[in-house]
Amino acid sequence: MARPQPPPWVHAAVLLCLLGLGGAIEIPMDLSQPPTITKQSVKDHIVDPRDNILIECEAKGNPAPSFHWTRNSRFFNVAKDPRVSMRRRSGTLVIDFRSGGRPEEYEGEYQCFARNKFGTALSNRIRLQVSKSPLWPKENLDPVVVQEGAPLTLQCNPPPGLPSPVIFWMSSSMEPITQDKRVSQGHNGDLYFSNVMVQDMQTDYSCNARFHFTHTIQQKNPFTLKVLTTRGVSERTPSFMYPQGTASSQMVLRGMDLLLECIASGVPTPDIAWYKKGGDLPSDKAKFENFNKALRITSVSEEDSGEYFCLASNKMGSIRHTISVRVKAAPYWLDEPKNLILAPGEDGRLVCRANGNPKPTVQWMVNGEPLQSAPPNPNREVAGDTIIFRDTQISSRAVYQCNTSNEHGYLLANAFVSVLDVPPRMMSPRNQLIRVILYNRTRLDCPFFGSPIPTLRWFKNGQGSNLDGGNYHVYENGSLEIKMIRKEDQGIYTCVATNILGKAENQVRLEVKDPTRIFRMPEDQIVKRGTTVQLECRVKHDPSLKLTVSWLKDDQPLYIGNRMKKEDDSLTIFGVAERDQGSYTCVASTELDQDLAKAYLTVLADQTTPTNRLAALPKGRPDRPRDLELTDLAERSVRLTWIPGDDNNSPITDYVVQFEEDQFQPGVWHDHSKFPGSVNSAVLQLSPYVNYQFRVIAVNEVGSSHPSLPSERYRTSGAPPESNPSDVKGEGTRKNNMEITWTPMNATSAFGPNLRYIVKWRRKETRETWNNATVWGSRYVVGQTPVYVPYEIRVQAENDFGKGPEPDTVIGYSGEDLPSAPRRFRVRQPNLQTINLEWDHPEHPNGILTGYSLRYLPFNGTKLGKQMVENFSPNQTKFTVQRADPVSRYRFTLSARTQVGSGEAVTEESPAAPNEATPTAAPPTLPPTTVGATGAVSSTDATATAAAATEATTVPIIPTVAPTTIATTVATTTTTTAAATMESPPTTGTKTHESAPDQQSIWNVTVHPNSKWANITWKHNFGPGTDFVVEYIDSNHTKKTVPVKAQAQPIQLTDLYPGMTYTLRVYSQDNEGISSTIITFMTNTAYTNSQPDVVTQGWFIGLMCAVALLVLTLLIVCFIKRSRGGKYPVREKKDVPLGPEDPKEEDGSFDYSDEDNKPLQGSQTSLDGTIKQQESDDSLVDYGEGGEGQFNEDGSFIGQYTVKKDKEETEGNESSEATSPVNAIYSLA
Repeated sequence: MARPQPPPWVHAAVLLCLLGLGGAIEIPMDLSQPPTITKQSVKDHIVDPRDNILIECEAKGNPAPSFHWTRNSRFFNVAKDPRVSMRRRSGTLVIDFRSGGRPEEYEGEYQCFARNKFGTALSNRIRLQVSKSPLWPKENLDPVVVQEGAPLTLQCNPPPGLPSPVIFWMSSSMEPITQDKRVSQGHNGDLYFSNVMVQDMQTDYSCNARFHFTHTIQQKNPFTLKVLTTRGVSERTPSFMYPQGTASSQMVLRGMDLLLECIASGVPTPDIAWYKKGGDLPSDKAKFENFNKALRITSVSEEDSGEYFCLASNKMGSIRHTISVRVKAAPYWLDEPKNLILAPGEDGRLVCRANGNPKPTVQWMVNGEPLQSAPPNPNREVAGDTIIFRDTQISSRAVYQCNTSNEHGYLLANAFVSVLDVPPRMMSPRNQLIRVILYNRTRLDCPFFGSPIPTLRWFKNGQGSNLDGGNYHVYENGSLEIKMIRKEDQGIYTCVATNILGKAENQVRLEVKDPTRIFRMPEDQIVKRGTTVQLECRVKHDPSLKLTVSWLKDDQPLYIGNRMKKEDDSLTIFGVAERDQGSYTCVASTELDQDLAKAYLTVLADQTTPTNRLAALPKGRPDRPRDLELTDLAERSVRLTWIPGDDNNSPITDYVVQFEEDQFQPGVWHDHSKFPGSVNSAVLQLSPYVNYQFRVIAVNEVGSSHPSLPSERYRTSGAPPESNPSDVKGEGTRKNNMEITWTPMNATSAFGPNLRYIVKWRRKETRETWNNATVWGSRYVVGQTPVYVPYEIRVQAENDFGKGPEPDTVIGYSGEDLPSAPRRFRVRQPNLQTINLEWDHPEHPNGILTGYSLRYLPFNGTKLGKQMVENFSPNQTKFTVQRADPVSRYRFTLSARTQVGSGEAVTEESPAAPNEATPTAAPPTLPPTTVGATGAVSSTDATATAAAATEATTVPIIPTVAPTTIATTVATTTTTTAAATMESPPTTGTKTHESAPDQQSIWNVTVHPNSKWANITWKHNFGPGTDFVVEYIDSNHTKKTVPVKAQAQPIQLTDLYPGMTYTLRVYSQDNEGISSTIITFMTNTAYTNSQPDVVTQGWFIGLMCAVALLVLTLLIVCFIKRSRGGKYPVREKKDVPLGPEDPKEEDGSFDYSDEDNKPLQGSQTSLDGTIKQQESDDSLVDYGEGGEGQFNEDGSFIGQYTVKKDKEETEGNESSEATSPVNAIYSLA
């Protein structure tokens, strides 16, 4: 038996107002207050030219603020421009280009002003830029001729884009260039060869630029290398290819990454090492990249400035380059101004302190105007970076701005001064009830407000002193934390907020409940098939809580069938079968906590009839071991010895040693180790700071003995933890929080008293400082998070002896929300039979998109048809409707879905027909048929589950016979009607079309078959790192499986048979039950030549006979002359070409033929009539017509690209002449 580590106890009380515990007090929205900017676009706002422009600005205040904008420091009249609008109850600008216009015309610097009668708040100055992805300039590149062993730089020089494109190198056949310490890409995009080798000319080299916003890839014309070889390559000392010279300098801003690069040439290839003069490299921030050619220091600070040098060395010598690094800094906050809430007559101050390099200047503004030009205020005094207010009055209310800047950037902060006279008020419901489990940690919240700011105190049971210190801690926002709940902590807690205008109080009733514990756990058992077995599970729990006991088998819910009986404290299985073998877990749970206990049931097959008297004796479980003794006591080990009990006619096979500790889980026994039945003494390895007690259980084929009596106790000394908690996760339970959970460490991994966890988190990729909290439980909730953003999370164990090792960083996400509406929903009607729908993904997914829902219905005047529903996968953005009636119009409503639910919907109608005013046909009575993205037809009723749109699969056929074959495209479409399903022959492409389900699943399996291989792809919604298995069966019922590592698509199946039918499915390697639907495909038949064999033709046979007779006659004549002693002159014969050159080889033209009975161009016909493929290293792209190669996000081409057509004569002089009979005669002669 075993007790799994229970999950965290669930607190019944949901903690209220989960604000930062030390955060500022907020003014309730029902009170008058100046505006506060709550949301704005980033300072450098780069937009996609294909989308509408959105510049965000949102603010709160009472009364609600109004908004206006400036552009390039001048008033921007939104009402004058028909393309520009402002969202309702918001200052967000929307610039719409659906009716035309150029986004570049709206580039500039924008600033938002939010104003009400108490002041004006300002947004940052938002610099709007339109993304650019210019085309690569056309150029013809001559072959690069280089000597073997010489260095070489292939320059990329990509077109300048905004933002800068990502550069990578590939061959023209789309194979990535292998990089190592000899060949690598520099940070500037160039490709560097430290020394050129002969194998480098086996491929060409093309620079590719991927542009972020347009999701396109542009390809430069490829470089072709010609390597001149010599007998031997001379060895050379290193020299720097980049940077040039022996010294250079570099400037970097504080908080950014510093990237230093050194690329050297030489033979052999040099090694690169990095050093810092006068000190060591910062080990916690420095890492080496690009085969040690680059040094990256993350998040640099002022102490990272200095001189760095790289050393390039090989066996011929070494050389070094020194780089002087200067660290500058844009302004950063030392003390950011905060909102100031004062009562009439009170004093206060606003402080604005920032640092930078150079030192930033500070400028104060009030309500958006420079403070110098504002009306004088005798109660206000400016002292540099501080504004002091004395004896403030109601008229002093305003919004102040602090702008601090230097040459590298600026910071702008708003802080209002609000003068209020408000007695204390409580902001949470009264008389809350919070129930918590004994020994847990909890927090009682008491949000409050008042002006002047009230003083808050806590009391228990209406008496005694203020609660603070010891087991209690009061936070600035009024929350009372109780670090460890005890029985005496139960009672009524009162929080009292007091200021000069009065007081307010609230009460929280705290109930302490006993934990749920399984005190008699199920035990491991070994039983024979057909017998009855009982698993005990007796539970102790708090009587005021409802207890639920359930069972799991192999960690899955157990189905209680006719052979099983479940009682409150046991599970009985009658007529045990082999399928009953496995692990059984008893789960005892209440609404606050739960406990688990597990046992393993082993089922033995029937034994043969005994052949001797001893075997016929009844067998039983062994007796318990006895007389346990501890010897050889050491700091981390001890020897345990015991005396075995009677085996009861069945030999003891194993001994299980268990331990119990009295600190974390007293009375609970855990498995420690297992030993063979032949030993009765073993050395046990121990953990620090555990008060051990041991017992031993004997096991034979019948079952387990009762546990032995416990041994004496032995306590080990303490130490810092050597591990950290596992299974750290960060998931949002609401749209504005993130719950961090982990599996708590058990007694054997605590290593010391007061085990606690240091939880750290910060927004990913923001380089902000880590937030941290110390937690005694196993969960922590981060409040007030943005919707669905990634966080870096670390959880480190700590006890009184010290901290555990540095924890790994885990990525978690805050809570999801409903998505915004799909963008740019377009309805087009190319003809009277079809309607094409297109849309773009939502601007704010607010989570993981799970798909789209489309509802549509036909209407004709006031008559409505039946509403239809379609659900689409998250990647689908097109749909085609086949109209059943060309007269009716359609109304479409489209919304996106996340795991939270469906978001805002957008509605469009199909265009009106020219004669819609006088309809002649009734609205359709049958559901309209629907056509998928490329022509698949289906019909769906709104009351049934919506089927996914069916797409036609376009399969590019890769040429395998001759390099001049043009790639063709064949589309296979699966058509569905209400009555039957019909599939076209799966010869070139097969694809299943399904919607992405809400649960884990595999769908849209696509097969691209050839004659002897097939490419497989599919879609799934598993997490990263999931492995899959492809299983396929041929028509001979031979089954094969191919394991697939994560992210390894497409997968190629090889060794297939031409013309054979296969069935295929894809399933998860971890759970075979999660599988795709089974699909069928057929490989292509092998190519056969229908051209008649020349050797079987009559004319050819006659010609060969004539030639043979002529040769025989000549031989006879020569023999006769020779025998007579004749002499003949010998003359040199000049070789002549066997036939004229093919003129097509000179002008570079090729013939293309689609007739099946003709041999392919470039092939040779041998005497036996077979086709011989001409060898070629050319790829299809050699014969393109030029242009720039662009790719979609998935790697497919957009547009076309150019490579050089003409091949150098030095690449090969192989003859393409066919063998003729005349040639054969000359060879005989």
